[in-house]
Amino acid sequence: MPRAYVVAAQELGTAIAGAGWTLVYGGNAVGCMGALADAARAAGGKVVGITPELLVREGIADNECDELVVTANMRDRKAMLEARGDAFVALPGGLGTFEEVFEILVGKLLGYHQKPIVLLNVADYYAPLLAMIEHGIDQRFIKATARDAYFVAGSVAETIAFLRRSGGKAPAVGEPSAAE
Repeated sequence: MPRAYVVAAQELGTAIAGAGWTLVYGGNAVGCMGALADAARAAGGKVVGITPELLVREGIADNECDELVVTANMRDRKAMLEARGDAFVALPGGLGTFEEVFEILVGKLLGYHQKPIVLLNVADYYAPLLAMIEHGIDQRFIKATARDAYFVAGSVAETIAFLRRSGGKAPAVGEPSAAE
């Protein structure tokens, strides 16, 4: 994984703690997830991890969390992340991150929540995904209003500024890891 993603995760963790928000995240101590949580803790922030039992058994759960919630499965994990988060930030990630992004985006479009969603587009990672959404809009599978349901940030500073404008609450963070 490119170093830029880890650096962004560290910057985001530090910024979340600096804003006085609680980090609610995927609960694992590896990859960007681990960098995110370690940085939030190092900056004096509170860290809540939510991870499924399977990943605890694999030994990658972040046992340093202020609160570590262990769920039965990934579906329960996502439901709890949605319930506990006041906003959602997606760092670059794999299939699990994409699934989480689309699930939370569709939930917003259907009116199940009105929480802010940010794609932290580090090194233009989300450009192909954004192009695919545009293609879906062009082909009339996706309503053009879907663009209004999320914010694309080019930096952690833009992410934090957007979240402050959106109510300044604690974000749940989707991130890449061995959890996917």
